[in-house]
Amino acid sequence: MTKPCRAGIALAAILVLSTVLPSAFAQHHSDNQSDKQTQSHPWMNTDLSPDERADMVLKQMTLDEKIDLVHGNGMRDWGKPRPNAYLGIGGAGFVLGVPRLGIPMIQMSDAAYGVRSSAENGRYSTALPSNLASAASWDTQAACDYGALIGRELRAQGFNMTLGGGTDLTREPRNGRTFEYMGEDPVLAGTLVGNRIKCEQAEHVIGDIKHYAVNDQESGREEVDAIIDKRAMRESDLLAFQIGVGIGHPGAVMCSYNAVNGDYACENKYLLTEVLKKDWGFKGFVVSDWGATHTTVKASAAGLDNEQPLDDYFGQPLKQAVQSGKVPMDELDDHVRRVLRAEFASGIVDYPTKKSVVDIEGGFETSRRIAEQSTVLLKNDNGVMPLDRTKLNSIAIVGLNADTAMISGGGSAQVDPPGRPASKWQARVWFPTSPQKAISAKLPGANVRFDSGENPSSAAELAKSADVAIVFAHQWTSEAMDLPNLSLPNNQDALIEQVAAANPHTIVVLETGTAVTMPWIDKVSGVVEAWYAGSKGADAVANILFGDVNPSAKLTMTFPRSEADLPHPQLVTPPPGTKVKGPNNKTILTKPTFSVHYDEGLKVGYKWYDAEKKPVLFPFGYGLSYTTYSYSGLTVKPGKETSVTFTVKNTGGQAGAEIAEVYAALPASAGEPPKRLVGWKKVQINPGESAKVSVTIDPTYLSIYDEAHDGWKLVPGDYTFMVGGSSQDLPLSAKVSLP
Repeated sequence: MTKPCRAGIALAAILVLSTVLPSAFAQHHSDNQSDKQTQSHPWMNTDLSPDERADMVLKQMTLDEKIDLVHGNGMRDWGKPRPNAYLGIGGAGFVLGVPRLGIPMIQMSDAAYGVRSSAENGRYSTALPSNLASAASWDTQAACDYGALIGRELRAQGFNMTLGGGTDLTREPRNGRTFEYMGEDPVLAGTLVGNRIKCEQAEHVIGDIKHYAVNDQESGREEVDAIIDKRAMRESDLLAFQIGVGIGHPGAVMCSYNAVNGDYACENKYLLTEVLKKDWGFKGFVVSDWGATHTTVKASAAGLDNEQPLDDYFGQPLKQAVQSGKVPMDELDDHVRRVLRAEFASGIVDYPTKKSVVDIEGGFETSRRIAEQSTVLLKNDNGVMPLDRTKLNSIAIVGLNADTAMISGGGSAQVDPPGRPASKWQARVWFPTSPQKAISAKLPGANVRFDSGENPSSAAELAKSADVAIVFAHQWTSEAMDLPNLSLPNNQDALIEQVAAANPHTIVVLETGTAVTMPWIDKVSGVVEAWYAGSKGADAVANILFGDVNPSAKLTMTFPRSEADLPHPQLVTPPPGTKVKGPNNKTILTKPTFSVHYDEGLKVGYKWYDAEKKPVLFPFGYGLSYTTYSYSGLTVKPGKETSVTFTVKNTGGQAGAEIAEVYAALPASAGEPPKRLVGWKKVQINPGESAKVSVTIDPTYLSIYDEAHDGWKLVPGDYTFMVGGSSQDLPLSAKVSLP
């Protein structure tokens, strides 16, 4: 037997050690690499602030490298591909990095309620409930979970920037993107989107908030000029953005297609510089909506930092404008610095993306849980719900695709369903989550039968023979188009009428992207608003129907009785002959072609119906439970931050979560609508027990925007604080004088 040589012994020892202590070797190697990189690239020192790191990189960059950072390089099916288009991984487009300085590319994906275009990469994405649905939870932790899941799945697919974060208020409920937004109240919308963004960016992706600003309709969105006074704008849409930016600190703000008071949003100096960057102190970058850039010099001076998806204005034209002195170098540097800062602040430099397998089961669990918290119980006559398993032998399931799937919202938010090709623009996509199967699973021995409802007579016949009939009604909405009205499409109102006439125990489950009118409301026993419920929507709805989950969600938008009650009964659309741009149809416009006058001003949503004394179908903040609550003991303590304290008691027989809402009526001299939401608290309470609730009110939420002094002002006088379970159910009130 030969003796091993010393070299062999040494090699064996190394192999043993490297097997026993792999992490130590890897860490040592990583530390050495990191030390070397920090020596050559001092901005890689993570002890430095994002601002310091961005400044250091900026000083090393050439003019061409700077220009590369302020525009996109195209996306699939949009214009002529650029030579470097192969560097993109799909999604919505990308921004080149600076490899020699260690600055990565920004790979963007539309991710409103899940990562879009995953099928292009042969990947899977979880579809969460729509943004409007998730807002109905009134739950900041749910908003955080929502953002964190999207952040994780973005990175798993190789993306490091989201283009979600819709925040425009519901001034016009027929808006095709209402489902992408957070409802009609600025405090609620801003708080929820801010918490979503905060947790999204904690996963090391660049967050986005959009569409800045007053992008409140889709028809003619690229031609419309939104005319609105400064005070109304600051107290409505802009307040929602202000709160969202303050909580979430997004890396990017996306400016919108429309014009505001004469200037396109992406070249509107008041919006981008005076308000966003100076007043709110926003440190990230402004990115244009796709094709929403119209000029080079004006847009740059106004505060646009990054053009998407191409380089028509911020590519060679911007370089030439800098070289000729039309755009100062300092101005270009500010654009670049903001992009760099967002990259460092979000962590995409220090934590490069690495494709991995998405946690499908974890995504399903999160989606289902949020859907359960977001499903609103609107009507429950004679306790028809929760459905009693011991008394049901037969159930009729009625509605298009209710045997196999539930509808989702279209446009750039569209998530691809699993196992199917990438969805085409504005395709009507149904997710494979089957209401019939989910309900059948709750009643294994029952006869659960299905009818599509395409023939109302056969659906009524099926309903007649069942113990209970459940109609799944849908309303599809999408980006780039508004609804003609708020009625259910395809004669579904008549279908519901016939089914309800055949069976008095009829429940309607609504799969909608906005409010709907309900001419049949008095003829059905129950109504459940499920919205666009996501990958596990059917399971969530079944859990609500059978009481495995006690509903707690509440509306974040008013359901009007009819379009005649809206501030603008007739939808304002482009005049005949106006060319409306589609997503792939480039048209050069230098000014808008028609105007929408938001003369209702401060009166958005419930504030309009309150002020105009118009009755509604279902009010803002409304939602039923399988238990009941009482309110008592209101005290209001004025101070730097006013504190409102009260007690909520569960007076029913089931544990539940109550969303306790706090409103304030300002002094008459303020000239405000009758009341505004100023806070809320969601509390879990067992039967017979009480919870003492305290809500601290941010002074801005009690203030008005004073145009004369260009700032927020607390009007001295008597303030009435009201507390209860919805905007029209406020049993507690107290008046205090504020200086």
